[in-house]
Amino acid sequence: MDAESFKKEFLPYHRKLYCIAYRLLENAADAEDLVQEAYLKLWDKREGLAIISNPEAFSVTLVKNMCFDLLRSGKYTLSRQSVELAEVHNMSQADNFEVRDEAQQVRHIIAHLPVQQQKIVTLRDVKGCSYEEIEQVTGLNATNVRVLLSRARKKIREEFNKWSNYESRRN
Repeated sequence: MDAESFKKEFLPYHRKLYCIAYRLLENAADAEDLVQEAYLKLWDKREGLAIISNPEAFSVTLVKNMCFDLLRSGKYTLSRQSVELAEVHNMSQADNFEVRDEAQQVRHIIAHLPVQQQKIVTLRDVKGCSYEEIEQVTGLNATNVRVLLSRARKKIREEFNKWSNYESRRN
């Protein structure tokens, strides 16, 4: 496959690949880097790509698998990602501070969970990943994912209630 046919075949999917990578990684720079790496892999294997019947599906699968590999690796930490837990609309200033404090407390609680629970809660509740995607990222089976997610949510609820009760007594 020559450069011109490669461009025509694979470059139109750049935006879609970037969106997928960004949704999974939640970091613009990392998503762009990953998509560039994916194109580099595709280019290196360009001679074997002629037999692929659906280049879009192949590219999407490649990017998703690369994202899952990156998330699974110890090099990529969830702490690098910015997490937005609450979107505030039409609230008074006092309510806005309260919601920000609560969101900050939830982030703090999540940060002190065991690593696997942190990962699973972040993937499921913050990023909205499916159970199948979480299984691929963590290497755990569906039952383990659900159990860890349940335990993490219970711990978050308990710790948040403790904090909330303490705050209400303080005021």
